[in-house]
Amino acid sequence: MNFFLLASSITFFFWLAYKLKKARKTESASQNSFWDLESKANNTRRKPLDDLDYIKIPFDSLPFDILAEDGQVAEYHDTLRILSENPIVNLSCITNTDLKLRYGAPNITILSRYDSAYTVLARTLQQWAIKLSEAGFVKEAREVLEFAVKTRTDVSGTYIKLAEIYLNTGKMEKIDELILTAEGLDSSHGEGIVRKLRGLR
Repeated sequence: MNFFLLASSITFFFWLAYKLKKARKTESASQNSFWDLESKANNTRRKPLDDLDYIKIPFDSLPFDILAEDGQVAEYHDTLRILSENPIVNLSCITNTDLKLRYGAPNITILSRYDSAYTVLARTLQQWAIKLSEAGFVKEAREVLEFAVKTRTDVSGTYIKLAEIYLNTGKMEKIDELILTAEGLDSSHGEGIVRKLRGLR
């Protein structure tokens, strides 16, 4: 019995040592691959930014005339106007390494600025929609949220709030459309959004 336990322990020890060595080797290879790719990215020359999906804020179709006298809403409006004066691009699902490989290392600063502008846009649209909804302007809140979704935001609250509006107005088929959109997000938040949306059906 003791011999059997000893043999089993030795076998387990060698198996564990093998697994740890294999894991370290895989991790090392992965790190080397990453740094090779990062080195290549850092040496990529500047490329045109013409194919970026620039976002334009549709001032003529969003409800800027509603609650315009409210101080908080006016602040949201001002933020959107300031954002519209510069390029806005949703790059949240693309790594810096991939951005440098695609557009060149010298462009990474400006691309980061475009993406930061998008982050502010997504947050501002979400806050604006909530304010409109709380004041009873549900239709207008829906319009703001629908625009946010068109920009492929991954803000969970935007999808949930819009789904709740669809649910309360008898537009269940629209929730299915939201699920399809969320499923297509190249974001770590996508699965969570889909799960929450399905829970509302």
